[in-house]
Amino acid sequence: MQQNWAPKEITPDAVGAEPTADGLRDLLGGRFDVADGLLHEKALVFRGFGVEPASLDPILDLLLPNRLAYVQGNSPRTKVGKNVYTSTEYPAEYPISMHNELSYAHQWPARLVFFCEQAAATGGGTPIVDSAAVLEALDPEVRAAFSGGVRYTQNLHGGRGFGKSWQETFETDSRDEVETYLASTGATWEWNASGGLKLRQVRPSTTRHPVTGAEVWFNQSDQWHVAGLDGDMAQTLAQILPEDDLPQTVSFADGTPIPAEYITHVRDTAWRLAVDVPWRTGDLMVIDNVAVAHGRQSFTGPRRVLVAMSD
Repeated sequence: MQQNWAPKEITPDAVGAEPTADGLRDLLGGRFDVADGLLHEKALVFRGFGVEPASLDPILDLLLPNRLAYVQGNSPRTKVGKNVYTSTEYPAEYPISMHNELSYAHQWPARLVFFCEQAAATGGGTPIVDSAAVLEALDPEVRAAFSGGVRYTQNLHGGRGFGKSWQETFETDSRDEVETYLASTGATWEWNASGGLKLRQVRPSTTRHPVTGAEVWFNQSDQWHVAGLDGDMAQTLAQILPEDDLPQTVSFADGTPIPAEYITHVRDTAWRLAVDVPWRTGDLMVIDNVAVAHGRQSFTGPRRVLVAMSD
């Protein structure tokens, strides 16, 4: 990966703080302005403070003023605390490409915090990339093709099937609650005879940073497209199911198929520009979710990274 940008690493020695979780909490509660740090650096790594799961919650309260639930998220995750989740349960042998969290939804978190509870034996880093740099590096033909936006389609089963259920996705068993939520999103939906939910959303392919105004690449087309699927199961599903019946698919906004070569170009461009952030147990990383996209390297051995988010 081409390392032309990197997050700001903050250690106790660098900021004159105690190398403890209490030292980090005092720093965040006093003289360190996280919002200002993210505005200038886009991503911050706090390393060497000895944070453990038991000391995590008060630190998250300082880093994330309004912790959000992972409603409408498509990644397999387990909720382990107060709106704290495993970062993903996608198989360890497959990398996860660059993406901005919930960029396919009508609203997305402004800030993410990752906490490394246990670093992997090998690999398992969280690569990150400047979203504006990705947009600038894309072929003009690809940028022009995506200018009208994209349409995401999800098939969420009702309890049995491939992918996530609608109950997991929306963290409720109530259809009425789901419909109330979706009514404000601009999405269209329909319930099927087997109890599942088909959901369609048209979203822009770029957005502008709310503070800097910078235009950034901001969609997950390469993760939703058949050409971006990893793994034997994913490839098998793509072969045996009509594309419109897959757990998730994407097209241009008008329904026109996105060429596979556009998808691989987007994916490979983001990987080329990304910088890997290797984990050490106890590390925290805070990222601006609009300015920065993130992914995951493949890994071996046990790995546990948690994530929380805020508006």
